[in-house]
Amino acid sequence: MTRHEIRTRDGHTVVAYDEGGGATALFWHHGSPHTGAPLPPVVALAHEHGLRHITYARPAYGGSTPQPGRTVADAAADVTAILEAFGGIESVVFAGASGGGPHALACAALLGERVRATLVAASPAPFDGTPEWFAGMHSPGALRAASRGPAARAAFTEDFDPEVFTTRDRDVLQSTWSALVTDATEASESYNNGLIADHLAFTTDWGFDPTTITTPVTILQGTDDRMIPAHHAERLATLLPTATLHLHADEGHVSILDALPEALATLLA
Repeated sequence: MTRHEIRTRDGHTVVAYDEGGGATALFWHHGSPHTGAPLPPVVALAHEHGLRHITYARPAYGGSTPQPGRTVADAAADVTAILEAFGGIESVVFAGASGGGPHALACAALLGERVRATLVAASPAPFDGTPEWFAGMHSPGALRAASRGPAARAAFTEDFDPEVFTTRDRDVLQSTWSALVTDATEASESYNNGLIADHLAFTTDWGFDPTTITTPVTILQGTDDRMIPAHHAERLATLLPTATLHLHADEGHVSILDALPEALATLLA
């Protein structure tokens, strides 16, 4: 994988990673917080299906410059700049986990004929301003603060509560998805402004209409997710006219990622 710094049309810079090669790509949208660097399980997943792997750091993460006031929809412009810079990419499967889910859906809605399909796991649903949106979240304090505006979110501090992860989550974080631990730790220590920007984007208007997505969407969700509860996936499934929801009993926020290989194979088929 090669690291690139790409200038967007509105003047900020995003850090992106690409291995070159084929005309069909798996474009990964990272969670919140993460650095945007490639994750070995996702790279392996792309290779398994003969897809070119691309990922990037959203503004204020991983060396990408901040973009004050960014919305979820703004990811589509960044991704367009990346695809144009790399060249030779005719179709894209977008995928994202947790905080990457909304951004993958923005690309599905806004990038037209290049979109082949989309896969999201443990993704929040669009914010509706109601208390129910937060229902079932183990530690909703940061998102609640974000819903009150930038000043409230910037002032919010809280130690991470490991109980947000289930036993199954902890198992995969020590095995299949151990790379997430290192990456999320680095992002938490170095790129907190990226996390704040994500939270503000999730709890305001996303800037696009999910009902306009016309290509296939697969939604993966664990029933035991304590970070983004299953009712978010169920709401997404009702909003997206082309969506298929896969609920996995006993899976949590991270352990649901073990279902990615089977879900991608089904989606591509």
